[in-house]
Formats: sequence, C-alpha cells, structure tokens
Amino acid sequence: MSGPAPEGDGDNPAPRGGSPESLGRGPGEAQVVVFAKEPVPGKVKTRLTPPFTPCEAAALAAAALADTLRTVARVPAIRHVLVLDGSAGAWLPESFTVLPQRGRDLDQRLAAAFEDAHRLLPVPTVLIGMDTPQVTPGLLTTALSSLGPHDAVFGPAEDGGFWLLGLRVPDPALLLGVPMSAPTTGAAQVRRLTEAGLSVAVLPRLTDVDTAADAYAVAALAPCSAFAAALAGTGRFPGGPSAERMTSGPHPE
Repeated sequence: MSGPAPEGDGDNPAPRGGSPESLGRGPGEAQVVVFAKEPVPGKVKTRLTPPFTPCEAAALAAAALADTLRTVARVPAIRHVLVLDGSAGAWLPESFTVLPQRGRDLDQRLAAAFEDAHRLLPVPTVLIGMDTPQVTPGLLTTALSSLGPHDAVFGPAEDGGFWLLGLRVPDPALLLGVPMSAPTTGAAQVRRLTEAGLSVAVLPRLTDVDTAADAYAVAALAPCSAFAAALAGTGRFPGGPSAERMTSGPHPE
C-alpha cells in the first residue's frame, strides 16, 4: 500500500448498520470464503515460471491451497466456503461448501464471491486468497472477530495488494471498479471502503506468493507447511543455477 490504512478508531466513522447486539459477534457467527483457482499446470502461478516448470508451479499452488484450506478449517466460523475457478478434487476438505466463480475481471469475481456467499448465508464474511500459506488460524480468528466492532477488516499485502478482505455487510459496490493487480490496489480498496463510510480494522501485512523470491520468503516463514515441503521437493534453492533466472524479467500472470 502507498500509505497506512485507516484504523477503526475515534477518528473514523462508527460501524455502519446492524444492531448493538451485532457488535458483539464472535468468529463463530461469521463465514470464511477461500477464493481460489484449480491448480492446473500452465494456468496457475505463471509468474513462477521460470525458474519453476509449469508442473512445479502448479504443485506449489496446490500446496498453498492445501495449507490455506487446512488453516481455514480450523477456524471456528459458522461456515467455510471455497469459491473456485475450476473443479474441486479429492484435496477438498469435507467441511467446505463449493461455489463457482463468476464474472470476467477480478473485481467482478471478488464482488460475486461475496454476493453469492452472503446470499446463501447472510452473515459477516471474510474472504482470503490461496497465496498466503503462512496464514494462521489465530490471524483469521482475529479477522472474524474484528467484524463485530468494525464494518470491514483488511489484510494488506507487501506488493501493494491485499491478502484478506472482510465485510460485515457485503456489498458488490464496495469492490466493483477497484483496479486490481496493481501496486495501488490495496490503497484503492481501503479508500473505497472509507469513502462508503465504513470503519476498517487493519491486519498485519503479509507476503503473498507471486514470484520465486516470494515463494522462498514465505516457505521460510512456514517451514512445516505443505508449501515449504513442495518447494523443497523441486530441488531449486535461492542462489542456485535455476534461481538465477529469476532476474530475467517479469512474467505476468
């Protein structure tokens, strides 16, 4: 983000909507949505190639998704949802409800994910992607609990985007038209929330896995994760011959 996101304190608007009782909601009265793509070689994590092959990149994506789903399943939410681009496989935990992604651009698909999940169960909703396998149940529980005293909760990413967004009352207008996949995405999203009069709680900044350098950094933060094991299984290490190709230039998704 280009600047600090506003906290939900006395300088910001009071929470919008809901009864006084709703301000005491705990994590068990909200839902968590995982927004993900089926880990198919050549269609996921294309910015990891090179130095990784498409199959290795897909294996890393699958491991990151597995870590994320496992962590979310441990969070005491009222429901766990996977909003998926593609088809679910044997890797999907039984506790998840699966919804298809819809929409063309990323802002449309994120807005639709909130809308569809909230239509099925109208409770506060937290959405997380599949690119932060280092996330912990405690951090997600904090996000859910934040939607009692705040209208929104925001998890900024190191690249200027965001790794989590939670809304006490989901509204597609809060996402539609926000420029995605840019260094200013996070700042633009927070600005949209605050301009709508919402109070925003801010979580710690995390690195999401977009590049090989990100992958090594995240694996070091979560050495016992499936993601770290998958990365080690590639036999590619920072500073090695294959890793040197990371400097060859950007590789857009």
